[in-house]
Amino acid sequence: MNDLGELQQYIVAHAHAQRVPRATYREVLARIRGDEDGGPGSWAAEWSAAARAAAHRGRHLDASRLYTIARFPYVDGPARQQAAEASVRSFGDWARGQQDIHRLELRLDGERVVCWATGLSETDRRPLLLVMGGIVSTKEQWGPVLAHYRRQGMAGIVTEMPGVGENTLPYDRDSPRLISRILDAVRDRADVDRTYALAMSFSGHLALRCALDDRRIRGIVTSGAPVAGFFEDAGWLGRVPRITVDTLAHLTGVTPDKLPDHLRDWALTPRELAGLDIPVHYVTCLRDEIIPPGEPTLLRERVERLRLLEIDDVHGSPGHAEYARLWCGLALQQLRGAGGPQTAVLRGLLGLVGARDRFLSGRERQPRRP
Repeated sequence: MNDLGELQQYIVAHAHAQRVPRATYREVLARIRGDEDGGPGSWAAEWSAAARAAAHRGRHLDASRLYTIARFPYVDGPARQQAAEASVRSFGDWARGQQDIHRLELRLDGERVVCWATGLSETDRRPLLLVMGGIVSTKEQWGPVLAHYRRQGMAGIVTEMPGVGENTLPYDRDSPRLISRILDAVRDRADVDRTYALAMSFSGHLALRCALDDRRIRGIVTSGAPVAGFFEDAGWLGRVPRITVDTLAHLTGVTPDKLPDHLRDWALTPRELAGLDIPVHYVTCLRDEIIPPGEPTLLRERVERLRLLEIDDVHGSPGHAEYARLWCGLALQQLRGAGGPQTAVLRGLLGLVGARDRFLSGRERQPRRP
């Protein structure tokens, strides 16, 4: 059972990221009394009820998003398992009404990895965008971006971290290999030598580590990714919210008290970071309670082609979700060297949202060299 206060606190960022209306999530949260497995007034039951109501109205994408919140932060019993499965079904119902968004199932190292994909073709191999969320994010949360990037001339794959959703691989130190294995699996249907990663939170760590060895990754956009201190500093890990610690313990298969020793050698070294010769666009939150403040400092010191956005917010930037989303979208355009109307529109929207939100607490730091 999860701490209800933490559930309520951390779902706000995920609700904003999925564009769940404020009125909707406030109404559901007001009905929740605990986190028993599916009982009346419980987390999974109330969010699932809201999801069923959305599905009944034919709003399948909204239903998928609400079911995703019902299984948050991870599956720990029948109620969350049912919500997770319903989220996948609802997203599939929505995807069938879209152009070229389809389910892609892969077998990697004897385990199943499921993705949503677009733009894959043996005759028209496009640059690839790989999208992945963090330790509590399913692929259905990010799936809607596929339509946008297909229109931008890219192939796209949205998948999950090991142990999350329908990815049955274990989450361990070798997990960065997942990205390379996915690229291998679609190399005949996408130009994987031009791969860009939108990898949020803990998947950003996977992408950074993978890019050390896999030169097919041409650029990374991430937000709130652990780099070194999170894994090395047992004292910091002891102050991380329980919901994060419990989720990591669940995914790694070790008890919370064993996590500091288990994670210590997952850190990227200063030498490894200095070896990254690709652009890295990173959103950091100045009041992040999960990622230690030394991570962006280390990146600034070591990663030559770093572009850093600093936001005065907590993890996931719930107070500036729209700005962060637009900045990441523009970052991907910049990585690809794309100009034209789409880039101009993103720049304009970024300026408008920044002015509206009085975005005086955010600043962007440029790369030290082109």
